[in-house]
Amino acid sequence: MTTAPARALWSVAPQPVGSPESAALLRAYLTDVADRWYRLHHGRTTTPEEIERHLAEDPSDDLAPPHGVLLAGRYGGERAPGGCVGLRRLDGRTAELKRMYVRADRRGLGGAAVLLAAAEATARSWGVRRIVLNTRRDLVEARALYARHGFTDVPAYADGPLPYAEVWLGKEL
Repeated sequence: MTTAPARALWSVAPQPVGSPESAALLRAYLTDVADRWYRLHHGRTTTPEEIERHLAEDPSDDLAPPHGVLLAGRYGGERAPGGCVGLRRLDGRTAELKRMYVRADRRGLGGAAVLLAAAEATARSWGVRRIVLNTRRDLVEARALYARHGFTDVPAYADGPLPYAEVWLGKEL
């Protein structure tokens, strides 16, 4: 008997940034990456107050049309999204990948690769020729995913206070 690969069970579609589902996904994303940061640097997880502060300091409004999109991935026809990825235009040639996340209970099922491919297809449909992103050194799984999909080191593409940006990657489409 032949079975379809797990990644064939994923569907991806735009999701309004302000929807309750998006808010839950973006909160889960932030909690996941913030907990890893706080464990590494402070020996503890984040508090609810810290999560609220981070959400307020770095909202995802830039992932709304016309210059951005939040894509939600659903596994096996589930109603609740199992992951997300954001994309925003930086200029006519470049888009930035943001908020790549797959729920812990859906990891290992090919969702990250499907979400990344959907983000790249969206960028191409915008006429974008390059995707860039920033991440942290401790997010080794994310960095490995990006490397497997052709992302390489690039110079920093943004100025300003980006306390968690330690690695800058890009890919020509």
